[in-house]
Amino acid sequence: MIKIQHGLLFSLRGFAAGLAAFLALAAHAPQALAQDYPAKPIRLVIPYPPGGGNDTLGRIVAQRLSTALGQQVFVENKPGAGGNLGTEQVAHAKPDGYTLTLGFVANLAMTPHMGKVNYDPVKDFAPISMVAQGYQILVVNPAFPARTVPELVALAKAKPGALNFASGGNGSPLQMSAELFKIAAGIDIMHIPYKGSTPAAAAVISGETQMVFGGVVSSLPFVKSGRLRALAVTSPTRIEAAPDVPTMTELGYPSVVASSWYGLFAPAGTPPAIIARLNREMVALGKNPEHRAQLEKQGQEAVYSTPEELAAYVKAESAKWGRVIKTAKIEAE
Repeated sequence: MIKIQHGLLFSLRGFAAGLAAFLALAAHAPQALAQDYPAKPIRLVIPYPPGGGNDTLGRIVAQRLSTALGQQVFVENKPGAGGNLGTEQVAHAKPDGYTLTLGFVANLAMTPHMGKVNYDPVKDFAPISMVAQGYQILVVNPAFPARTVPELVALAKAKPGALNFASGGNGSPLQMSAELFKIAAGIDIMHIPYKGSTPAAAAVISGETQMVFGGVVSSLPFVKSGRLRALAVTSPTRIEAAPDVPTMTELGYPSVVASSWYGLFAPAGTPPAIIARLNREMVALGKNPEHRAQLEKQGQEAVYSTPEELAAYVKAESAKWGRVIKTAKIEAE
């Protein structure tokens, strides 16, 4: 039998008691952290310049989260590299719940497939909740001979490479919608990139190009005034703002569902208790009628999700757009 001296036994017992107390405190630490959170202002990084759609949505979310959390949520614009610079900064930020980002479909599901980015859209972020989504509408110049999508497809097949479409830039969501349509319909249409969605729409209105997948809210005034003609929307069901415009699904192209979506993300490793707290606030926000009406005026639909649902959605969107980018051979400029 091994003998242990009395003093050593006492020391071991003290160590064991201290270890047990430490483990008990560690077990309750996440709960205590969630109860105290947030104890200081929160930074919401928008990886685009002030004034655009991403910035506008970010400021709406920041203002409403500030009220809900009882602590200031301030917007910090970090533009550069098509939104990748600010996204990268959040990916490598301290995972303490005080740095968040409004993730966008382009940066999390598209551009990582076009070239090297210094972040992993799946591994480097902790999803919190979906925030909003908007769809595109296919519009053409009124002088364009095709008045329907079937007529457009027939014309494109009769004259491969003769038709063209505008976009907001190489690799932009507007180009992706068109490329998705080209693949589904089996047609060859030339891509003409512009520096932004507004110049792209203007090019179609002037007749410089023939069609564009534009934002619904920004395009509809031109449709109503007769300066553009709407052929289809990329939503799964018809949209309230344009009930007479058919969906691509109705027209025989169920794969052509394209959404410009946004989600709230934190750096990977952020405590689950903090993610849960933020998710509760985002779900409540998504259900708020006033908030939903405010986003509707911006051409977006307020949505919400669990962190797990958002994680699965990002993976699915990444796989979908990755296939489109590979098929269309799109590379970052």
